Amino acid sequence: MAGGAGRGSYARTRPDKHGFARLRLPRSGRLFSFATGDLVRAVAPKGEKAGTHTGRVAVRATGSFTITTARGTVQGINHRHVRLLQRADGYAYTLRKEQGVSSRP
Repeated sequence: MAGGAGRGSYARTRPDKHGFARLRLPRSGRLFSFATGDLVRAVAPKGEKAGTHTGRVAVRATGSFTITTARGTVQGINHRHVRLLQRADGYAYTLRKEQGVSSRP
């Protein structure tokens, strides 16, 4: 994961071109006990996105998350189907299969 999720913002609104408040931003970086960058596994029971998806999550205030997996991006996974594997701690870990142990004499 290049770059990073950033450190948040002090501003609580997004202004329009005249400087008036346009949007309200969430007060905390955590939504539904998840933060952007957490490693998660989602098991979607039915629909177009049915199946198991493991990867980094991007949280949304609506509860509809985006998960970036090794195979691509899956958008619109509900927070109820998501389970936390590891919190975002600033490092970008890679998922890969464990290598078999070779027997050496």
